[in-house]
Amino acid sequence: MNIQSNQFRAATRIDELPAQFFANIAAKVNREFALGKDIINLGQGSPDLPTPAHIVAAMQEATTNPAYHRYAPFRGYDFLRQAICTRYKEDYGVELDPDTEVAVLFGGKTGLIEIAQCLLNPGDVCLVPDPGYPDYWSGIVLAGGRTVFMPLTADNHYYPDYDAISADDANRAKLMFINYPNNPTAVNATRGFYEETIRFAAKHGICVASDFAYGTIGFDGQRPISFLELPGAKEVGVEFYTLSKSYNMAGWRVGFALGNKDIIRMINVIQDHYYCSLFGAVQQAAAVALTDSQQCVVDLTATYESRRNALFAAMKTIGWEATPSEGSFFSWLPVAKGYTSEQFCDKLLYEAQVMVAPGNGFGAQGEGFVRVGLLATEARIEEAIARVGKLNLF
Repeated sequence: MNIQSNQFRAATRIDELPAQFFANIAAKVNREFALGKDIINLGQGSPDLPTPAHIVAAMQEATTNPAYHRYAPFRGYDFLRQAICTRYKEDYGVELDPDTEVAVLFGGKTGLIEIAQCLLNPGDVCLVPDPGYPDYWSGIVLAGGRTVFMPLTADNHYYPDYDAISADDANRAKLMFINYPNNPTAVNATRGFYEETIRFAAKHGICVASDFAYGTIGFDGQRPISFLELPGAKEVGVEFYTLSKSYNMAGWRVGFALGNKDIIRMINVIQDHYYCSLFGAVQQAAAVALTDSQQCVVDLTATYESRRNALFAAMKTIGWEATPSEGSFFSWLPVAKGYTSEQFCDKLLYEAQVMVAPGNGFGAQGEGFVRVGLLATEARIEEAIARVGKLNLF
């Protein structure tokens, strides 16, 4: 029997998904690696250091527990949800109910996609920072929603200007993403900004999705503020927290949604249909990470601050000027005059063997900037800037 292959057409939602920005960066770098080039890759956001040894040891021990070889409870083990409540109480003074105000996620990114599907009907508006994390856009597309961008500019300390949002968009909005410490601009939020956000969201009936992925990484003595610390925050939104950045557990895929009970219930319902919860041994190790000594988190933040200092000291020697990062493990830097973001990145990659991320990949407002990850040793960061200096761009 001679059967020809069917020509399957993708559903509209697949064709409408944005191109995976970080996959394109990885492809460029991998082509250069394949040619034997010594590329210093500062363009991606994956932690370069290993998971702390005591967390790995907890995982190794937990894998021998036959109870974890079965399906875990759909909504995660009680001990893991309680562990995140303990951490939030100790770090931010926030009280959380482990049964109704915590949802266990397969990494923070998953929750950021799911919340749009929980709240948006076709045509509903979602307010999104520009520049911002590109995967916010993906969940909106999958839900059939409409994205309205909120420009973030240096003049407003990379905060959205809520007064600039049209009345129609504000009234039609069901969801809004915010993200501090911010990726890619590396600024922190103030209590005043969060208070303004809560007032705006309450006035227009908008759910705030606070992406707190870099919540432990603040520099110069600034402790990042959790959105949930502010009175009224739980009434208008949720926060997304992940172990990826704070504990170098990016590959473990453990995150949480925290806050408003109605939203947490919705996220749990949608996950009941997608998943059957995380491997129990991963949950056990995650609980150890959250409840054991937090010295590893302190040390990691100090490492990133030292790398930031090395970056900006090196930049000064070649005349590359920018505002030092306040938090996250990124820096947001202007391109050299006469270049677009992508032209500048390609010049650095092909002529200096240094990869950074073009700012326009994070939104239209990112044009003219690049994002640099503090995800290499100080020596490699200094070498990267020395290579850029040889191009005489500044």
